[in-house]
Amino acid sequence: MNGLQLISTGSALPRRSVSNEELAQMVDTDDAWITSRTGIQQRYFCSEGESAVSLAIAAASEALRNAQLTPQEVDCCICATVSGDFATPSVACMVQAALGLREDIPVLDVNAACTGFLYAASVARGLLCGNGGRYALVIGCEQLSRILDMTDRTTCILFGDGAGAGVLESTQESLYADLLGARGSQAICAAGPGSQPSHIQMEGRAVFRFAVEAIPRCIEGILAKTGLTLDDIDWVVCHQANERIIDHCIKKLSAPAEKFYKNMSRYGNTSAASIPLALDGLRQSGQLRPGMRLLCVGFGGGLTWAGTLLTWKGDSHETA
Repeated sequence: MNGLQLISTGSALPRRSVSNEELAQMVDTDDAWITSRTGIQQRYFCSEGESAVSLAIAAASEALRNAQLTPQEVDCCICATVSGDFATPSVACMVQAALGLREDIPVLDVNAACTGFLYAASVARGLLCGNGGRYALVIGCEQLSRILDMTDRTTCILFGDGAGAGVLESTQESLYADLLGARGSQAICAAGPGSQPSHIQMEGRAVFRFAVEAIPRCIEGILAKTGLTLDDIDWVVCHQANERIIDHCIKKLSAPAEKFYKNMSRYGNTSAASIPLALDGLRQSGQLRPGMRLLCVGFGGGLTWAGTLLTWKGDSHETA
């Protein structure tokens, strides 16, 4: 069974940037309190005319453009989200219609919360191998601002909206591994009674304990599967939830901090969009070179976790 390599990325953010100072005018908090506990300094919230779908379309379009592929060359489209505009049609179906993807390909949404992008990549791999396809368009998008309780300073300070996308290629040329798991728990809950979404609720201490267990387990599991060491990894890209979580894991693993990419200071926790936004941040900043190994780690509501080793294909026609 073929693995996957990452050949391009794209991203999209709402127009409105919300600073810690602006949040302090809505809820009992301040910049120092937020920054010291999370590392987050700002996040983006959707305004009128913007949504998870519009962000997904923009990010996916950019990823295709950067890959220099036409919509007709996409063999499956998987979108990870917990905050799509509708229960149905799926975000992926709306992306298909907007971009003109073929109608004879699998198109669906995946809900694994903050781990969603890596779950979606694994689903895409199976579909490509099963159907004989080559290219998958994988998206993570969220409009979490619409389900935030802006009176709860323990959650509203953490989350933001955004979308990231990647084009993944089925290949035998690059080393690939993944590791997926789940532990049924409501420590993070974003669904109330009935079918309507309620405010995000989170047991912060329980989630912290879970995260600092899951990240090292995923990293060590992928390294064991591949026979690699951290010295062989160019970037570790974790779900961007909290700077203290990542720092705790770096210390636990005695790992080099410079290998762990961070961007939560600008975006906050964007759930399924987090990892693809980070990957696109690496691309845009010129920190990716062909052949680089990227160990991505997701953890979040479900509770779910995932580790995925991808190789950045990138080449001379890549655009910034």
